[in-house]
Amino acid sequence: MTILEVKDLKVYYPVRGGIMGRVVDYVRAVDGVTFSVEAGQTIGLVGESGSGKSTIGKAVLGLVPLAGGQILFAGEDITKHIGKNRSPYRKSVQMIFQDVYSSLNAKKRVLDIIAEPLRNFEKFSKAEERKRVDELLTIVGMSPENALKYPHEFSGGQRQRIGVARAIALKPRLIVADEPVSALDLSIQAQVLNYLKDVQEELGLSYLFISHDLGVVKHMCETLAIMHNSRFVEFGSREDIYTNPVHIYTRRLIASIPDMDPQMREPNEQRRAEIAEEYTEKYSSFYNEGGKVYDLKQVGATHYVAVP
Repeated sequence: MTILEVKDLKVYYPVRGGIMGRVVDYVRAVDGVTFSVEAGQTIGLVGESGSGKSTIGKAVLGLVPLAGGQILFAGEDITKHIGKNRSPYRKSVQMIFQDVYSSLNAKKRVLDIIAEPLRNFEKFSKAEERKRVDELLTIVGMSPENALKYPHEFSGGQRQRIGVARAIALKPRLIVADEPVSALDLSIQAQVLNYLKDVQEELGLSYLFISHDLGVVKHMCETLAIMHNSRFVEFGSREDIYTNPVHIYTRRLIASIPDMDPQMREPNEQRRAEIAEEYTEKYSSFYNEGGKVYDLKQVGATHYVAVP
């Protein structure tokens, strides 16, 4: 079953100038993106900073106005819900934030942080609310006793688990995870990612997983969308992207993944230099004169590449 459909999504931000502050141009943050997310599926949005991947997440959450396109959730057009905090759609789609330190209110106890969405959408008694918070803390591997503590009493990994507990409080069907482990130590990242997988399996969640780290995405996602210059340059299964990258931008990203074997240092450096040279030589074959990415074309059963 298809949970989310995004059709030709466009998000433009106005650029103002002159004495009157008139709109003189637009920053095309997202410029014609189409994809879908199935129930229980994890799709990874990968790209460098400024590529537009986080803007897609905000658009799906209804946090930014659309310049064009359509977003369907379970077959329903949700563009009418944009800007409405208590819409039914907001209950079904939640977010895990990148910054584990500023995303939790330092003045509130964990109990109040996790219970906030419950108070907005449910009508629980105090006892029911506390029981639900305790259940959520247990799901993410934390003791219910932590409910009365404050965020500063926890490590970064524990804070992100609290963020996960808050995100799943309303039993959503889709979670937008925006760089959920980039602010964490490497030793903690795997722990949090495994919790995300466990929660997904237990609750049947779908994830829109946004990251610039191809190693993390490989661990989490079955399907990947590589984004550059506000558009998808390549879209396909994990195997398509990692074993047969076609677009020069994707090839460059794959080549940048670190290798732990010290004996591979020189071969990897040579390969990266070759791909960097290829990127320069073939740029005009993959981008038009204005640097815009071409439309996706199917090159395999599940594989799409932006080519002329």
